[in-house]
Amino acid sequence: MSAKELCEDSGVFRAAAHFFTERNGVFEPTEFALSRWGAGLLNGPAVVGLAARSLEREYRADGFLPARLTADLFRAARRVPTEVRTRLVRDGRRVRNSECEILQEGVVVARATMVQYRRSAPPPGREWAAGAFFSAPSGVDGPVYLVGSDEAGWSHSGAEHQNVSRKRVYHRTGEVVAGEEAGPFVRAVVAAEATSLVTNLGTEGIGYINGDLTVALSRLPVGDYIGVQADSHWCSEGISAGGATLFDDRGPIGIGMVTAVANPAAQIDFGT
Repeated sequence: MSAKELCEDSGVFRAAAHFFTERNGVFEPTEFALSRWGAGLLNGPAVVGLAARSLEREYRADGFLPARLTADLFRAARRVPTEVRTRLVRDGRRVRNSECEILQEGVVVARATMVQYRRSAPPPGREWAAGAFFSAPSGVDGPVYLVGSDEAGWSHSGAEHQNVSRKRVYHRTGEVVAGEEAGPFVRAVVAAEATSLVTNLGTEGIGYINGDLTVALSRLPVGDYIGVQADSHWCSEGISAGGATLFDDRGPIGIGMVTAVANPAAQIDFGT
């Protein structure tokens, strides 16, 4: 989990400008890419955003929907020059698969895969669908990062939502690379990293750090803002599994899922 662009002392969330600058294929992390888990470490949205941006630029095809991205964050990414290595795994008529590695100083710190499906007409018949409702905050304008909970409503403060009620986030994502406008797919992936926040934030803050993120989309988001609302959270023996629904202003667009491991030595308490 990344605490996502937190003011250093106040625990207040603010929107990012851009996570990286790029020169000759090398990405330099900015202050907006920094995490609260430790000095000089990068946050999850920056890493998964860079992976999504790279895969989409290299392999997105007309007529296909980038329906899933799965990122494994198996080493702590740091504020050092970062490179990306990609490859096309399968170029099928209905399914396209690609993958990338995020490298720092020659070491792979994360790996991501993207699955694309060809768009077509739906099959006949009707299917079950879960009820999903998201109430966005009113009067939102410009770059914001708002946290909400059933108990405390909406605010910029993480400390106000250290409770046991259902959590949600609503924000307009920043850019991954300076000078580039992120498209809907990349924005959805960056926003979905908040799945760990909305599922793992408890009364004492966040003590689970996620080692992965899976984003599954039925369509791309429309508009500037994306909501992420917790649906499930199960914990046992220091391991957490959490799921959330992603929303744009028209309704649900997909799901986010994370697994996480307890990290109490670096507990993030927004109240302190």
